[in-house]
Amino acid sequence: MASTCDLILTGGTVVNQDGAGIRDVGVRDGRIVAIGDLSAASAAERIDCTGLHVLPGVVDSQVHFREPGLEHKEDLETGSRAAVLGGVTAVFEMPNTKPLTTSAEALAAKVARATHRMHCDFAFWVGGTRDNAAEVGELERLPGAAGIKVFMGSSTGDLLVEDDEGVAAILRNTRRRAAFHSEDEFRLRERMGERIEGDAASHPVWRDEIAALQCTQRLVRIARAVRARIHVLHISTAEEIAFLEQHKDVASCEATPHHLTLAADDYARLGTLIQMNPPVRDARHRDGIWTGIANGVVDVLGSDHAPHTLEEKAKPYPASPSGMTGVQTLVPIMLDHVAAGRLTIERFVDLTSHGPNRLFGMARKGRIACGYDADFTIVDLKRRAVIRNEDQGSRAGWTPYDGRAVTGWPVGTIIRGRRVMWEGEIVTPGQGEPVLFSEALPA
Repeated sequence: MASTCDLILTGGTVVNQDGAGIRDVGVRDGRIVAIGDLSAASAAERIDCTGLHVLPGVVDSQVHFREPGLEHKEDLETGSRAAVLGGVTAVFEMPNTKPLTTSAEALAAKVARATHRMHCDFAFWVGGTRDNAAEVGELERLPGAAGIKVFMGSSTGDLLVEDDEGVAAILRNTRRRAAFHSEDEFRLRERMGERIEGDAASHPVWRDEIAALQCTQRLVRIARAVRARIHVLHISTAEEIAFLEQHKDVASCEATPHHLTLAADDYARLGTLIQMNPPVRDARHRDGIWTGIANGVVDVLGSDHAPHTLEEKAKPYPASPSGMTGVQTLVPIMLDHVAAGRLTIERFVDLTSHGPNRLFGMARKGRIACGYDADFTIVDLKRRAVIRNEDQGSRAGWTPYDGRAVTGWPVGTIIRGRRVMWEGEIVTPGQGEPVLFSEALPA
């Protein structure tokens, strides 16, 4: 037991590998050094967490923060501001920036932009392409790299790799788990005529469930053939959950709060604000993804935070871009599902902390355990609040959940022992650093 700490969290219900129980947590030099009764220990600072739950820092492993090149929508500072306001302590950011994150130089430039400017810790996915397929084994091990991300469906232009041979060429050279946007580009091209001018509800008709399932089936077949590990992002269909249940040896998968919360009926009210790739679909698919949460097929949650301005989203479909904000609302939306009995707080922690730790091999993050970074998401499971546009930290300044009442709210965000957000206020300047991974540790 540590007798002297920099910080002690007292009286909170800690949720970790031991389950949920009232414990103190001691922190020194940015790491957890003691868990238990620390009433006799001394500390420079104590935070009373009585009545609150202390969770391992929430990790959002899929965000788009738009920098460099699209800063009018978002940048690394504003996106990370939204993250910590929502209780998120680390993010993995996507490669579809301008320039694309497909080289060592582009990755290093992003890491330099982010370090001690972002409010949360970070890693960056590197885009896998035909041109860099031979280099991905080196790129995925560079400092700040979350791994390799491949787009098999046209969601982001120049990063598209739609054919089996192109995907196989990339996967033959990966050693870490590679992430995929899984929609069949060939079917999407065939079905473009299904889009109805001005009707966002036709989006899931065009990008139908067959396009998603067909691509995921192809992807698993390729991964098995080349003996690679894959991660299927933003699962949107019940059929993919049933299929992936049979292939957990090679494939992990992610669910998003919007696919677990919204359904096709919401297009009438929200229109292009909920236009996403892959789409929000009929309620039976939402129910199927919840089955994947309940039976353990779903490994992690990611927000797919992908902001556009309201002016851009107001363009008539299909000229409107796909994407919505989500990093700040991930925790409150999912805690509301906890309050409704759809999942336990332990399962939420598994999806947002323990799961990312297991899948991506984060070093010292994702658990409340001695020796780990002192990253905590402190929440009030009983607090009722209303999500509002005016409270969003994102530069985009809007959320599809505007006006939605929820039960469960992030009270504090602590990163490496520093209180970054408390009661809706950012209290520490940006000091974000790259996440370390066990498969890519520095020499």
